[in-house]
Amino acid sequence: MSGQQGWAGDSNPPRTAGPRSQKASSLVRPYAVTGGRTAPRMKFAMEALVSSVTSEYQDISLLSPEYQAIIQLTRNVRSVAEISALLRQPLGVVRVLIADMASEGLIRVHQPALDAGKPDLNLLERVLSGLRRL
Repeated sequence: MSGQQGWAGDSNPPRTAGPRSQKASSLVRPYAVTGGRTAPRMKFAMEALVSSVTSEYQDISLLSPEYQAIIQLTRNVRSVAEISALLRQPLGVVRVLIADMASEGLIRVHQPALDAGKPDLNLLERVLSGLRRL
């Protein structure tokens, strides 16, 4: 590994190589992306729709790669579940990121209207249709 850093920033690879070390490194990434937080600052359903409030011409290059990806995806309205699937990130991680971005004014979260505790069937059908296209 000349010129590159190894696992977890060390210049030496871990002593045990193989599937276990690869699994451990993949578990660290989502934790690092959210700063160790596992719960979003605001509650919203996985079928909640998300839209970007940034313009196409606004410079987003100073934002984290995860924020940039979410902004690009939400230029078209998408559900939280769809964003999670497209980013190939756990739903919990995406929820934390979306809540942070909403509090910073980068995106809007459109909660489904609940009728006596039941979500809007049209919304659920659109989410299901979007997930099937994946």
